[in-house]
Amino acid sequence: MTDDTRARILRAALAEFSARGFHATSVRELAERVGVTKTAVLYHFPGKADIVTALAEPMLADLDAALAKAADAPDPRRAAIEGLLDVWLAHRYLLRMNLRDLGLTASEEVFERFRDGMLKANGLVAGPEPDFAGQVRASQAIAMLSDPVVLFADAPPAELRAAILDGVDRLFKATPAAKARGRRGRPPAMSPETLEVARRLHDAGHAPSDIATALGVSRATIYRHLPGAD
Repeated sequence: MTDDTRARILRAALAEFSARGFHATSVRELAERVGVTKTAVLYHFPGKADIVTALAEPMLADLDAALAKAADAPDPRRAAIEGLLDVWLAHRYLLRMNLRDLGLTASEEVFERFRDGMLKANGLVAGPEPDFAGQVRASQAIAMLSDPVVLFADAPPAELRAAILDGVDRLFKATPAAKARGRRGRPPAMSPETLEVARRLHDAGHAPSDIATALGVSRATIYRHLPGAD
């Protein structure tokens, strides 16, 4: 059995689970789609839950890495929000698969790692010693990241990312912490990656003020880096 067979099984599983649901898809049907025997599928994956574990592993690894990086960032909340969103965008079709019948929960390992990741993310977004309202607001912000990614998985990722971050920023806009950040001013510079996103959003017709909000920079920074913006 080759690694190519394993990869083809995983691709077929993602397609079938997305179209029909995890519970409605049998191992035999997966084997038929791939063009191998049921025994061949079971050689790689003893059960369907093992297929889910393999499908989710890259996403969970990226989630762990993003949250670990956010924990050491100067602004853990922002880093957690952006890192988590980037993970969801990278694995948006797996998340959409889960929408049909919560197939990702079929693997206990996946469920536990996903749960632990969400709890860690909530802690980073809520900040140290949050009150109850702060904890709720953090969970709302996290939900705002995944739901649009699932519903608009086929939208251009850069535009979807900007729109989602704008919504999250609006959620936190009225908080004391956000007002304090506003008084201090936004970051004056952008990384090459952020600048490229800003250019794409500008070319797509987004207003400079909306781009600034989505990327967490000042409007002056947008005008400085995008001379043609108006």
